[in-house]
Amino acid sequence: MPLLLLVAGSAAVAAAGRRVPVPVPLLLVAAGLAVSYVPGVPDYTLDPHVVLPLLLPPLLYTAATDSSYLDLRAQARPVALLSVGYVLFATFVVGCAAYLIVPGLPLTAALVLGAVVAPPDAVAATAVARRVGLPSRITTILQGESLVNDATAITAFKVALAAAVGEGTTWAGGIGEFLIAAVGGVGVGLVLMVPLHWLRTHLTEALLQNTLSLLIPFVAYAVAEQVHASGVLAVVVVALYLGHRAWEVDFATRLQEEAVWKMVAFVLESAVFALIGLQLPVVLRGLGEIEGLDAAWYALAVFLVVAVARFVWVYPATFLPRLSARVRAREGALSWKAPFVIGWAGMRGVVSLAIAFSIPLTVHGGAPFPERNLVLFLTFTTVIGTLVVQGVSLPPLIRLLKFPAHDVQAETLAEANAQAQASRVAEERLDALLADERNTLPAPLADRLRTVLERRRNAVWERLGQVNPVTGETVDDTYRRLSREMISAEREVFVRLRDGRYIDDEMLRTLLRRLDLEEAAAYRETT
Repeated sequence: MPLLLLVAGSAAVAAAGRRVPVPVPLLLVAAGLAVSYVPGVPDYTLDPHVVLPLLLPPLLYTAATDSSYLDLRAQARPVALLSVGYVLFATFVVGCAAYLIVPGLPLTAALVLGAVVAPPDAVAATAVARRVGLPSRITTILQGESLVNDATAITAFKVALAAAVGEGTTWAGGIGEFLIAAVGGVGVGLVLMVPLHWLRTHLTEALLQNTLSLLIPFVAYAVAEQVHASGVLAVVVVALYLGHRAWEVDFATRLQEEAVWKMVAFVLESAVFALIGLQLPVVLRGLGEIEGLDAAWYALAVFLVVAVARFVWVYPATFLPRLSARVRAREGALSWKAPFVIGWAGMRGVVSLAIAFSIPLTVHGGAPFPERNLVLFLTFTTVIGTLVVQGVSLPPLIRLLKFPAHDVQAETLAEANAQAQASRVAEERLDALLADERNTLPAPLADRLRTVLERRRNAVWERLGQVNPVTGETVDDTYRRLSREMISAEREVFVRLRDGRYIDDEMLRTLLRRLDLEEAAAYRETT
């Protein structure tokens, strides 16, 4: 029952949050904080054995399949500098700062804290970027960073943790473990992606294909972790490949898959942000003797170090490579605005908390892990601080910087040209097929094929036309509205015939599905 209430409550808050200007992740965290103090609400302690293998893979998978492999490849340098270089830099800087700020905190435990809070969240920044319409290059960089940085942070955490608990590790050993995890994760993804894609394209039923789709991220993650490689990278590699080749899967699978993964992502994203807020009582109860002004000062100092360290890394990583004339020629002019937004879009999330909760209670020899509860507290306050301060201010900041708006006219024109080329090839194919006597069709049916093709070709061009002077609607808005009115009238007739027992429910479902597909086609043609 608590799990059901968590899912239902977070989904309700997320749905309501879409109607207000406050970022949805922040609303969910605030709701979790408020609910955590309601009498009778049980403790929702983040279990890393649940969050990392069960929640992280599907969130990464849906984000990666929605990403563009070609765009990410074009932005490989800034993505790598953020997802690997920045995470390692933040681990070191935050760790050293915490060691200097907090009396009695060992350097090894401080580096554990640094690794925990190093990776920005995989959902929050890109959700804000899409909502306010950031340029595609910035959105691609933030997406790419969020796909890979968890792997870097988890590996850095394992190395720091080994030193903290007394297992003994060296710089060479840490670098070796990092390389093994990274290369192994990519390798597992490369090995799995082709057979999984082959299986997807050879299953004959959309239901089976989508069942496989739901299993793929968990399989990739589990196989990689089994061989001590990075499950995160394995999931990302597989998802990017499958997303890049999704056109090879039949249309029924794509329609179902889009709906299924949108629902899964919505539920999981809503639940994980609500879980962040619900951790407050658990974290505060374990804080112990450190409280009041000392705890507030430590939290503020770590948050400031995390925020500033990102800018310290982002600006040199952005502009130093541009000292090369070849880089400047390839990437064009760049203002200070883009790196400023990337620097400010560093919200932390549930992965940091999940990693923090996986810190063991004791070190080798049985002694308590040094300041474990304080590390949990500082992780929690950093996550909340970045979500509140950066999450709330990022949308107005982006609007204030006034990035160039998307050129809708140019995008529509490009779409129309692409559709025209495709329609011309399709028409030539149709003529060749109809010339074969084995494909003979009555004239009305052949004309219907040509009419459908012509309507698809003309639909995009019509969007470039003028608005209706009476209603203010564009041509495609009017077309969509009239199409829906006609389909609605047909639905009413079908339901009336079912109620009058002229047709049964099975036939009604068949007829309604046909209308649903036609309505979806009409909507897609004009959007």
